[in-house]
Amino acid sequence: MRFAFYFGCLPLSLRVLVGMSDQHQSLSKTQMQITMQPIINSNLPEFKVPAYTKSKGFHEVSNEDLKGRWSVLFFYPGDFTFVCPTELADLADNYAEFQQIGVDIYSVSTDSQFVHKAWQDASEAVKKVQYTMLADMRFELARAFGVMIEEAGQAYRGTFLIDPDGKVRVAEIHDNGIGRDAQELLRKVRAAQFVYEHPGEVCPAKWRQGDATLKPSIDLVGKI
Repeated sequence: MRFAFYFGCLPLSLRVLVGMSDQHQSLSKTQMQITMQPIINSNLPEFKVPAYTKSKGFHEVSNEDLKGRWSVLFFYPGDFTFVCPTELADLADNYAEFQQIGVDIYSVSTDSQFVHKAWQDASEAVKKVQYTMLADMRFELARAFGVMIEEAGQAYRGTFLIDPDGKVRVAEIHDNGIGRDAQELLRKVRAAQFVYEHPGEVCPAKWRQGDATLKPSIDLVGKI
């Protein structure tokens, strides 16, 4: 048997190495092996899904469309819900800033592209959305990024930043009762871009554009 679950942003795979007898239904520590597989720096998987964008209508988006660009995949549980429209509206309010630094936003749920359009037509909050809404109806993206809730057919709130090389640079997964902050995401994106463009430098806690960075070296050890 194989079980997959997430602790924070780290996918965990549990492989049961010893079969259970009819008399014994529990597993001891020696019968279980845990392997942790971080998603950070992993490659964007191949995919092709339907999408809806207010300016383009219905179309398709694939992994090829993300090549050479900074991209955010912003998973949420579902259209016509409660926390989700507040998050998407918050992203919409900050979308111009993301665009200014060359970042594309893709919201992702398991709803169809037609439901995305109906929701945008009906909701005052979602009407502001100009970025692309992906329809992950086959669950391929939600499963690939480890946010799929199989029994519900929905995704957890997951945020993933993909760099121009197709590598995952930021990964964050929330329980569905916890809403996110677009300004904090913007801060993390700017930090990721700075580190990408300045090898050998790192951004300390609460770093914002223009703040001092650090250059790890033997001379810096114990002096912070």
